[in-house]
Amino acid sequence: FRWKLITAWPKNFPAIGTGTQRIADSIREMSDGRLEVKVYGGGELVPPFEVFDAVREGIAEMGHDAPYYWLAKHSAMPFFCSVPGGLTAPEHAAWIHFGGGQALWDELYAGYGLKPFLAGSGGSNVGGWFRKEINGLEDFKGLRMRIPGLGGEVMARLGAIPVNLPGAEILPALQTGAIDATEWIAPYNDLAFGFHKVAKFYYAPGVHEPGPALGLTINAKAFEELPTDLQAIVQRAAGDEAFRMLCEMTVGNAEALGVLLDKYNVQLRRFPQEVYDAMLAAGADVAREAAEKDPFTRKVYESWLGFREKIIELSPLTELGYMALRDAQN
Repeated sequence: FRWKLITAWPKNFPAIGTGTQRIADSIREMSDGRLEVKVYGGGELVPPFEVFDAVREGIAEMGHDAPYYWLAKHSAMPFFCSVPGGLTAPEHAAWIHFGGGQALWDELYAGYGLKPFLAGSGGSNVGGWFRKEINGLEDFKGLRMRIPGLGGEVMARLGAIPVNLPGAEILPALQTGAIDATEWIAPYNDLAFGFHKVAKFYYAPGVHEPGPALGLTINAKAFEELPTDLQAIVQRAAGDEAFRMLCEMTVGNAEALGVLLDKYNVQLRRFPQEVYDAMLAAGADVAREAAEKDPFTRKVYESWLGFREKIIELSPLTELGYMALRDAQN
């Protein structure tokens, strides 16, 4: 078998691009060469925002993407990627694998002739890069910011103008003034794209994407034509990468943050509390309103929300509580 794997980002870009290549390499190695996968970066075979349709149409057998890019396809899409004020990467993985999320994701994608697997995460995203300081909610009025998904809807409610751009187009847009601010992922990837060359104010933490998940989107017909052992290998490769990417991101972010602050004198800021409060309130509103658009999104939302409520009750007793105690000593 010879498959194509297309992506929504540059080939071999830190973590997300290298992660795509690791998926392809793992499939080849575990299958002993019975399934060869060639990776195409965003724009090489199809434009980044055409990955979903290209896989559905059979132009490529697989795509590596962020499900919230496909919000225009269905209002439930962001729940399988990231929702403002939602789940962290480990929490999202837990919902997908053990909280009913995978069955709902399968049901949604089956309508497009696709099969999805969780295949990566950027971890918690920072708040973004801004050319000017944000001192209050009024500073968002008319601000053009690259931010996709429900995060874009949140920013619109704060008065900003959300713009959806693929990664490779963000820096040129900042340089020309087409946008005033951007979010992407976190220090590791942000440093690689060079946003610090144009925007010096770096806001963190963010609440718009607490754990954005990446999906391995597979043409269902092509997947069904594979022998069952190769199907299992594809699924295993995706699952392995979901963990590996988060590990790479954690190390890369820690190292890149030091470079941004010490070498490039980036100004690290927190949003004012009124901004965080407004973002979280708007995030809850847009998630709830998305659920009102159709019965299936309502079903997804109720599953997601129920899981979120359980996790919020647990987290102060586990990682969140421990981290607060640990970090207070430093």
